[in-house]
Amino acid sequence: MKKILIVIVALLIPVAAFATPQVEAELGTDANPIIWSFVPSGDTTEIVAGGEEVADMIYDLTGLVIEVNVATEYAGVIEALSSDPPAAHMASLATFAYVLAADRGAAEAALVSVRYGSATYNGQLIVGADTGINTVEDLAGRSFARPDPLSTSGWVIPMLTMRAAGIDTEKDLEVVDAGGHTAVVSAVYNGDVDAGATYVDARGNIESDHPDVMDRVKVIAVTADIPNDGVQFQPSVPLEIKNAIVNALLEIVATEEGAEAIGRAYQWNELVKRTDSFYDPFRQVLQASGVSVSDLMGD
Repeated sequence: MKKILIVIVALLIPVAAFATPQVEAELGTDANPIIWSFVPSGDTTEIVAGGEEVADMIYDLTGLVIEVNVATEYAGVIEALSSDPPAAHMASLATFAYVLAADRGAAEAALVSVRYGSATYNGQLIVGADTGINTVEDLAGRSFARPDPLSTSGWVIPMLTMRAAGIDTEKDLEVVDAGGHTAVVSAVYNGDVDAGATYVDARGNIESDHPDVMDRVKVIAVTADIPNDGVQFQPSVPLEIKNAIVNALLEIVATEEGAEAIGRAYQWNELVKRTDSFYDPFRQVLQASGVSVSDLMGD
């Protein structure tokens, strides 16, 4: 019996020695597509439809296969970028979420969107017109909807604005996570909450269905300038793939069909190249407020 076992082991050794290790398929192919994760800034169906159309255009120009998804929250995209191996290779994060991902070494800025001629935007604090709320100070003791805890215009900057006005956002507000800017507007419009925060002017997202939204939902404050969202890459993405996608997106957004698709997904009018340093003024705002990224994350 011992002789038989020795023969079997001897035969298995050469087989193992010549076995070929499994090689991961090349990134950007059907077997290993590039994952582009969006965040829920508007209607998910529209984001997916526009994103998939843009992904098809990128494929036509580069041959790179891209899959689009929309996360339920910003933190999910950051975790996908941070995982090993990455569960997302591209993202379209808002300012604070990008800064957090970049500080973790999980994202690098490549493009910033332009809306209405500007690469920056603002947040707004909105209230029901019949709530009796007229100033930021009046928000104490009220219910408040935010798109997401990591939304720059829908929570981070408005939260700092409220703190500056003496509002303890942890004790003085009943905070509700609505799941998106449009959902915040709807919650205020329907009277489900007294107030909320969104980008300027997310009220237009429901205006076709509710023409009186501008009257029933009023703005009581507008925040300081915030860098727009854009396109970021996981650092592990090869430079040649990153450059090919960036150049393709710049070409696509310059066409009528491409601009329409990108506009449907994220209301982008244009894209411009920007590096991480573009976000330094926002980092300085956080530092000046005495609030760190880890504070906001609850780490």
